[in-house]
Amino acid sequence: MKRREFITIVGGVAAAWPLAARAQQGERVRIGVLMSGFASDPENQIRIAAFQHRLDELGWTDASKVRIDYRWSGNDADHLRSSAVELVGLAPDVIFGGTTSATGALLQVTRTVPIVFALVADPVGAGYVESLARPGGNVTGFLPFEYGIAGKWLELLKQMSPAVTRMAVIRDPNSPTGIGQWAVIQAMAPSIGVELSLINIRGAGELQHDITALARSPNSGLIVTGTPLATQHRELIIKLAADHKLPAIYYERYFITGGGLISYGSHFVDQFRRAAGYVDRILKGEKPGDLPVQAPTRYELVVNLKTAKALGIDVPPALLARADEVIE
Repeated sequence: MKRREFITIVGGVAAAWPLAARAQQGERVRIGVLMSGFASDPENQIRIAAFQHRLDELGWTDASKVRIDYRWSGNDADHLRSSAVELVGLAPDVIFGGTTSATGALLQVTRTVPIVFALVADPVGAGYVESLARPGGNVTGFLPFEYGIAGKWLELLKQMSPAVTRMAVIRDPNSPTGIGQWAVIQAMAPSIGVELSLINIRGAGELQHDITALARSPNSGLIVTGTPLATQHRELIIKLAADHKLPAIYYERYFITGGGLISYGSHFVDQFRRAAGYVDRILKGEKPGDLPVQAPTRYELVVNLKTAKALGIDVPPALLARADEVIE
């Protein structure tokens, strides 16, 4: 065998070693993290802490062998794209892209660096993966929910406040998630006996105007669908619902700890922990295209009794009995 051929073969074998083994040989493993939103957001801090803690549990703790590079977009699309370019330029071994927008930005830059996501509702529809069972490319991860959950929001809000006859659905009109959830709600509304309207999130001013207009109609309520824009404006939405005495249902627990009435959805913090498990498996040699995209393993119903009392709502005993958490 010629010397050049031997060097080529040995180099190829070394590159194919699981990264965990390479780290043991003194090579530093590099993990990139791209997040939409702000690092100062308490909820984002909790999610990233869960991701980091799970990595620590799995043995990725030695700073001399593992480096984690974080980038935050601050909900700025241009900054998100430039951060994706910057992260890929660091030549990481794997990148964690938390949400749909972060994952999309990364895929515009690379189709080879492994990517794991935690909160992408429709990765097939977005073109990120070929199928949930066999993603097939360089990206995989976890769904925050499935579109069918939107029908559950409709049922639960009606059960919480039977007097509601009109519901406005808050969504991001540019998000496939918002469009899909709206379609499910539309299909179920006639059987529930409610009239629907849309509130598209474009900015704080329009949100305030549209929710105030909704409140002028009696027996109205709100359904807040899953979108980063709803997260960004959550304090405003919760305050407007309280000020106008509007019963509202949300897609995640942190809306309820912030003063919202009721939520039903997966535990997003748990999704970040699970995503760390996929990062670990990729660093140990598995390919993202072979790791199935997974749905949530648990959904939780959370009720805020203090908010219900302020709205003059007597929470049905059956609903309280089903709740996973009741905030008093």
